Amino acid sequence: MSYLFTSESVSEGHPDKIADQISDALIDNFLAFDPESKVACETLVTTGQVILAGEVKSKTYLDVQQIARDVIKKIGYTKSEYMFEANSCGILSAIHEQSQDINQGVDRSSKEEQGAGDQGMMFGYATNETENYMPLALDLSHALLRELANLRRENSEITYLRPDAKSQVTLEYSDDNKPQRIDAIVISTQHDDFDEEETMLAKIKSDLVSILIPRIKAKYPQYAHLFNDQITYHINPTGKFVIGGPHGDTGLTGRKIIVDTYGGKGAHGGGAFSGKDPSKVDRSAAYATRHIAKNLVAAGVADEILVQVSYAIGVAKPTSINVVTYGTAKVNLTDGEISKKVESIFDMRPYFIEQRLKLRNPIYSETAAYGHMGRTPETVTKTFRTPNGEEKNVTVELFTWEKLDYADQVKAAFGI
Repeated sequence: MSYLFTSESVSEGHPDKIADQISDALIDNFLAFDPESKVACETLVTTGQVILAGEVKSKTYLDVQQIARDVIKKIGYTKSEYMFEANSCGILSAIHEQSQDINQGVDRSSKEEQGAGDQGMMFGYATNETENYMPLALDLSHALLRELANLRRENSEITYLRPDAKSQVTLEYSDDNKPQRIDAIVISTQHDDFDEEETMLAKIKSDLVSILIPRIKAKYPQYAHLFNDQITYHINPTGKFVIGGPHGDTGLTGRKIIVDTYGGKGAHGGGAFSGKDPSKVDRSAAYATRHIAKNLVAAGVADEILVQVSYAIGVAKPTSINVVTYGTAKVNLTDGEISKKVESIFDMRPYFIEQRLKLRNPIYSETAAYGHMGRTPETVTKTFRTPNGEEKNVTVELFTWEKLDYADQVKAAFGI
């Protein structure tokens, strides 16, 4: 019997995502001027206020207030009526030096023996139901909000949009786990005030169904066949959504970890990503396990794969590596045997993850909205400035964990 599965996404203007983007902008600025920086920073946003807190060990000094304001401005909080505005919001920094007790467990005389920044387990997932090896419901949820943000910035076809928004997509799957159609789409978008609520609701629903959805079908033709006349649309189902962003809801770093990963598919170890330098395996090992899972599926080892890794704080070698194929393996090996082969191909010690995926670079701001996984690898040049006027241009590779650079090695190891 067919079944339904749902994933959600949130926009860059969602309060929790504002917090993530500020935290990751701080990470990027620290790493740009001191690649060995150790950073764990949290952000809280609320009405007219930003609070920064955390621990840092770095040789550089930053104007954290200006960095936060630049992020808020880029997102689109530039009007006083939003009750949270880039130039006027208060910003309090409570960032202090990292505990030496933690640092001694990470730094080693031999870089190769760098210890894990914390204990815990991390998961990476991949499925061949989409071209980017991501779960389809989440991929569509992200796409809806990226395009909604494009419409907001264009300010031509739809002129009343504000930055805060959420989406949700429900798919119908067949018995053999193949997506058949979209059953329901939920979109809640912040908007300017209207004179009449009924007129407002009718216009927003009409615009999103007649403007946004056709743009999605045109931009993602591989998904066009999933749209149909029977989709149930819930557009701003609570009604008026003028009060939004940090004025409507307090935002915190790390509150959208399922949006950041696989939309409820696979598994999650519980650790957030944003605001953490790559010595924190919550982040680096989650990227590394995604890299493994994606290359295994792309190489044809299985249709769907979940990779788990775990660590003890201060210890380099993982305490476990496990691969689950959900019965979709195309090789004549047990999941345990596949796990052993994976262990021989991918060195999962923290230092080697950092080197393999080039993680000690300022590459994190781009991850902080619309998902850390399933993105397109690209090389870009970014410019950073210190309070004393020093400017630095850095060319970096983004989303290295999405590269299929190990697929041939995996095929050779598995005889595919």
